[in-house]
Amino acid sequence: KQEIINVLVSTAGYLSRRRIGALITIEREDNLNSFIEKAILINGNVSQELLTTIFTPGTAAHDGAVIIRKNKIMCAAAYFPSTDRYDVPKSLGTRHRAAIGISEKTDALTIVVSEESGYISVAIDGIIDLNISIERLEEMLDRYLTNK
Repeated sequence: KQEIINVLVSTAGYLSRRRIGALITIEREDNLNSFIEKAILINGNVSQELLTTIFTPGTAAHDGAVIIRKNKIMCAAAYFPSTDRYDVPKSLGTRHRAAIGISEKTDALTIVVSEESGYISVAIDGIIDLNISIERLEEMLDRYLTNK
C-alpha cells in the first residue's frame, strides 16, 4: 500500500508541476470492469514512468482515465459518466466532472490533475476536494486505500 501511495503522490506532483492533466482512479470495493473493458487494456505494474507516459499530451491514451486495481494499472483511456449536479462550479472541466461522476456511482477514489492550473484534486463519495496539497493527497490515499 505505501509503495503505491508513494508512486501516486510523486506522479501527481510531477504532473502538477508540468500542468499535465490526469485522471487516476483507484478501484476500492466496487468492481470497475464495465469501464475497464471499454478502455485500452494495460495490466502493467503501477509506476511513475508508465503513468506519466500515459498522460503525456498527444498520446492516444492521455484523455481518459487510468484505472488502478491493487498494484496494477488495468487500463488507460477509460471514460466515466459526468456528474449531473448543477452545483458544480462552471470553472471545473470534463476531468473534474468525470471524477465526481464515477465517485457518485462507485466507491472509487479519483485523483485529478488540472492541465489549466496544475492543481491536484480528489473525488470520493460524490465530493471533490479541490486544490489539495501533496501532503493532503498522501493522507487521503492512506485513509481510503485498503491493504487488499
